[in-house]
Amino acid sequence: MLSDKEKKQLKSARTDKELKKIFKTIASKKPDEFFPTQELRNLGYIRKHCECCSAYFWTTRKDRNVCGDPACSGGFQVAGKPLTHKLSYIGVWNKFVEILEPRGYKPIKRYPCVARWNPTSEFTIASISAFQPYVISGEVEPPAKKLIIPQFCLRFNDIENVGITGSHNTGFQMLGQHFFGTPEEWNQGQLFMDIHDFISIGVGLSKEEITIHEDSWAGGGSFGCSLEFFSRGVELFNQVYTMFEQTPDGPRELSLKVLDMGLGQERVAWFSQGTPNIYEATFPYVLSKLRELTEINLDFDLYNKFSKYSAYLNIDEVDDMDAAWERVAKDLEISVKELRGKIMPMTAIYSIADHARSLLFAINDGKLPSNVGGGYNLRVIFRRAISFIDKFNWDINIADVCKWHAEELKELFPEVSEHLDEIREILNVEKDKYYKTKRKASKILEKLLSEGDISTATLIEIYDSKGINPEMVKEAAKKLGRTIKIPDNFYSLVVERHEKVEQIHATEKEFELDLNGVPETESLYYYDYTNTSNNAKVLKIIDNMVILDRSVAYPTSGGQLHDVGTINGQKFDNVFKQGSHIVHVLSEKPSFKEGDTVKIEVDKEWRTQLSQHHTATHIVNAAARHILGDHINQAGAKKTLKRSHLDITHFAKVPYDKLKEIEKEANEIVNQAIDLKLSFMPRSDAEQKYGMTIYQGGAVPGKNIRLVEVPGVDVEACGGTHLNNTSETGRIKITKSQKIQDGIVRLTFTAGNATKELEQEETLILNQLESLFNISRAKIVGRVAELLNKWKNINKALQTGKVNKNDMSLDSNNTFEGDILTELAQILNTKKDDIPLKVNKLFKEWKEAKTKMQDVENLLNESYVEELINSAFSFENSKMVLKSFENLSQTDLKNLSVKILQKSEKLVTLFINKTEKGINLMGMIGKNLLEEINFDMGKFVQEIVSNYGGKGGGKKDYGQGFIENKDLSVEDLIKSIKEKLDIK
Repeated sequence: MLSDKEKKQLKSARTDKELKKIFKTIASKKPDEFFPTQELRNLGYIRKHCECCSAYFWTTRKDRNVCGDPACSGGFQVAGKPLTHKLSYIGVWNKFVEILEPRGYKPIKRYPCVARWNPTSEFTIASISAFQPYVISGEVEPPAKKLIIPQFCLRFNDIENVGITGSHNTGFQMLGQHFFGTPEEWNQGQLFMDIHDFISIGVGLSKEEITIHEDSWAGGGSFGCSLEFFSRGVELFNQVYTMFEQTPDGPRELSLKVLDMGLGQERVAWFSQGTPNIYEATFPYVLSKLRELTEINLDFDLYNKFSKYSAYLNIDEVDDMDAAWERVAKDLEISVKELRGKIMPMTAIYSIADHARSLLFAINDGKLPSNVGGGYNLRVIFRRAISFIDKFNWDINIADVCKWHAEELKELFPEVSEHLDEIREILNVEKDKYYKTKRKASKILEKLLSEGDISTATLIEIYDSKGINPEMVKEAAKKLGRTIKIPDNFYSLVVERHEKVEQIHATEKEFELDLNGVPETESLYYYDYTNTSNNAKVLKIIDNMVILDRSVAYPTSGGQLHDVGTINGQKFDNVFKQGSHIVHVLSEKPSFKEGDTVKIEVDKEWRTQLSQHHTATHIVNAAARHILGDHINQAGAKKTLKRSHLDITHFAKVPYDKLKEIEKEANEIVNQAIDLKLSFMPRSDAEQKYGMTIYQGGAVPGKNIRLVEVPGVDVEACGGTHLNNTSETGRIKITKSQKIQDGIVRLTFTAGNATKELEQEETLILNQLESLFNISRAKIVGRVAELLNKWKNINKALQTGKVNKNDMSLDSNNTFEGDILTELAQILNTKKDDIPLKVNKLFKEWKEAKTKMQDVENLLNESYVEELINSAFSFENSKMVLKSFENLSQTDLKNLSVKILQKSEKLVTLFINKTEKGINLMGMIGKNLLEEINFDMGKFVQEIVSNYGGKGGGKKDYGQGFIENKDLSVEDLIKSIKEKLDIK
């Protein structure tokens, strides 16, 4: 099919875009070799060249000279022109099955729109995405060679178009017609006829109204030609024939050819019914409920006319949106203001309906709104919908709209009705976050607007970091008489800023070894964790790194720490996997040679503890899902000897009572003594049997995947070491719950011997606290809380000299029945391990403060203060209190000065304090004296201490300094000060 010259041209392509362009030119020159031209001609189509865009297209009309793209044919011509076969939204899928199932296509259920199985994409963006990357690469068998699927998809690159153009969605249904077969099984003509019959016979669209464009497609190293079906200015679907792959040596024919036909269910429903736009055809029930609530004034005559030109408002194709609105308004013979006034409320309703449906599917399938990754896209559309509700002051709850969608779709997708209460709770939390942000926004915006114009970059930044949407900015600016220009593609710019963020806990591989030609290592750790030794042949030695032909040693992966052990008695302390090779890192160079037979032994206690923690991770995950809801999925995990943690998708902190429920259920699973099933299964069989929730640890490569099943509890695709029975897990203890990022909560826990060791440590801590306070264990929490409170009180009292006598003793008898150390860690804001240190420190400081309190009481005693004031001598038309002390703190000196100046603000204090380290000097001037005397205390103190090699300074009303001279007498210093002040 491809000449050497054409292969050379294709080989030169550096990007998919270049590859597509080159191949399209090649295919256009030889259409009979790449397109089903025989079938097209048999149907009466003739090939033409569009006089508007120059594309090649096929039509049955000899007088047609434009291709049918809305830009070439004058926009949409759908409204008010229903087909004879009027299909409801769900009716489109039913008709699809009716036409294609008898032709050998197997209907299958949709895949989740959250693509946990796919390492290349966070969301399912097309029907073919359900089979990426492993099916289309030929690595994994498809569910059927010929299949059809009603795939709900999510895309967030057209957010601003939703509600405006009449043909855009963030969530949409792509009906997939797919074939996966060998070149011998490939029948392009029949595949084309199958879809042509659907649109012409099934939907009832006459051939005279169809134009079929020639195009090409390239992506992921594959490419081929495609046919795009248009009618009345609307692209209905695209049939891609993936025939070639791009290799370093140039293109070659695929051994597995793939048909990728994605048909917009919404578009066909719209087309069939002749509604003004896609939304009216897709969710009429939801729209009727929204109209009841909003009571907006509908002008369907205007909207029918507007729908023809709405394609001209596509943000992706318009440079000046204001000019585009002017153009549409002119064509409709109406002012822009009146047009926007009537269209925008309807746009808002359509957007709310669309965004709610996307949120329904995404949350149901396991993704939460957040400020990271794909969850950020959900937050963007939720807040866009809320901003419309606020703008028009509508009483609409997004969770209610989700419920209406679930009701409307129950026949096709009953699963989205199963978690509506959870979805409502999640959206209510998200709504609260939005309004908290909105309340904080006014002060932030007031400051920003006072500083000048707000740039697009700033708009994006404050939306991203503070959640302040551009509508809030515009509203705040309007109140100040300012105009803010918001980019038409604002939300697209925001989404572009957020790239996919994946949380990876496995240790990074530190080595990249040359293992070409070395046979792969057979892994022996999959089925029985108690199998901890084997004999093996040494395949390769590189420094102190050893590769064997078979090994029981587990390499670091999936968040689980590697095994340790010995090879022929020599220790290895690290194991990692490179490709299909297991590499053992010895502590020193091996004494054995390549080709030798050796014995490898894994540390049994190490292996058992890690296996307990890994199985416990699956159990805790299942328990959390049961207690908190089906939105719980694993977002990361780490298993070490001392403890493990599991990161779960959750929208709020987990309260203590729920944490104890999860722990209780996890231990009930342990006590049920359930035998685990560890097996390998073809990927497609596993997915069909258990669903996509098996990918809790993320995407798993391979045609066959290993399944770890706790029957009746949990099934996951996992390569780690696991126990044979849940009872071997030992007691699970959840020690902590913390929110580590928006939408992700970390549960830290122990299992087995790690729990015993932890409890021994905790018992030791509790015994220490019992001994310290001489009380029973149940009273520890109350006593520590009392200590913390009285420690604070008595330290405050040291500044005033007035103490509450109750703070001088500890006598709380309050009891506590929960987890004592967890509660103490929260009270003291410290780690559990640090509790004894923190409590002992508080206790010691409280006792010292009590002792010091007597001195302070004397120091700040009213009669003593009066005595000092009476001893003051004349100075600069005022009076100065000059006094020396020993071993007082700076705080004590300052508190005494403040007390004196509170008695009379027309005084000056100057105190000298002799300590073991040297002499402190501190002076203060009363506020009422500052304007009356020409004296700078800070400069004076600095001059005095510098005479003795010290340092000091301050402000006019306050100065302090230090002289590091232990031999200097206080009397000499006082004499020097008096001389400086000219005091006799």
